[in-house]
Amino acid sequence: MTLARIEMVLRLVGGVVAALGVAEIERNVFTPVPQILVPWPYLLTIIIGTGAVLAFVVAFALTPMLTTRPFLWAVRRATEMPASDVLAAIVGLVLGLLVGVLVAIPLSYLPWYLGNFLPIAASLALAYLGMTIVLTHRKELFSLFRWPRESQAESVKPSPGPSVLVDTSSIIDGRIADICSTGFVPGPLLVPRFVLRELQHIADSSDSMRRARGRRGLEILNKLQKDASTPLVIHEDDGEPGAEVDALLVQLARRLQCPILTNDYNLNRVAGLQGVKVLNVNELANAVKSILLPGQELSLRVIQEGKEIGHGVGYLEDGTMVVVENGRRVLGTTVTVQVSRVLQTAAGRMIFAQMRGPGDGSP
Repeated sequence: MTLARIEMVLRLVGGVVAALGVAEIERNVFTPVPQILVPWPYLLTIIIGTGAVLAFVVAFALTPMLTTRPFLWAVRRATEMPASDVLAAIVGLVLGLLVGVLVAIPLSYLPWYLGNFLPIAASLALAYLGMTIVLTHRKELFSLFRWPRESQAESVKPSPGPSVLVDTSSIIDGRIADICSTGFVPGPLLVPRFVLRELQHIADSSDSMRRARGRRGLEILNKLQKDASTPLVIHEDDGEPGAEVDALLVQLARRLQCPILTNDYNLNRVAGLQGVKVLNVNELANAVKSILLPGQELSLRVIQEGKEIGHGVGYLEDGTMVVVENGRRVLGTTVTVQVSRVLQTAAGRMIFAQMRGPGDGSP
């Protein structure tokens, strides 16, 4: 039986139960009323019938929201949660209910309208509070009892360095895997649930370019998870529904007091204004590029024309642009050039050079 059929059956059952219940309540309420009017039995039938029909319509519309949808949400959350989180939630629920039973005893002696309601409300509130407290501090509690870590990624012995939050742009960029393999990132990488959700949304996009970028990001995460040099930890913070990922990252970084690894310029500025340290992949790439001084010679292949008349453009192995004066006439060849000046811009380093003589390349 499909979900739609199950919901339809539950709607009908809920509507019928609600209609019968309201009809019985109205009959008990209006039957003792003195029958002053002559057509009172007919009027009573109309009132009960109208109330039953309204109850059926309301229950027919709200039954899935009170039955199947909360149940499916709970099943989905339980299947996605690690085993240690499920265990922590059960322990917190049991502890909260035990405290609720103790609190319900004195509350039950209050006047009837409070003594009947407050014990139930207190038990539910304390059960939710117990689950929240145990889930929030599960790492510390599990470490006290030397229980297993919450996931396979955390079972790896963490490095002494601090944790680093990872955003979607740095995962899709891919250079984070090479950086981690060198050991320059000592602490574990934290990937929040909302970043995973955004990455999966990109991978499921109808646009082929976005879909390819999203799938590349998932492959990079898989590679990082298999790399034992830097542990990858999936942080269970799912964020507020509808909030922007950048804002959620900054809030989580401030709460955990850890930096954000990114190559997003806007996130870099916003996080810096709020006092969050940012590890920018682009700035790291520019910092480790080879330093060329004026007068130094190098071999370069001129591959395209420059913006100015007569200029040619080539690129070093690290992607640095080299503008060669009078290099347009040797397009497609490898020549020896001499660095004349180095210009540092916001986009990166740009080198200007003069051609010294042809190299061993050919058109």
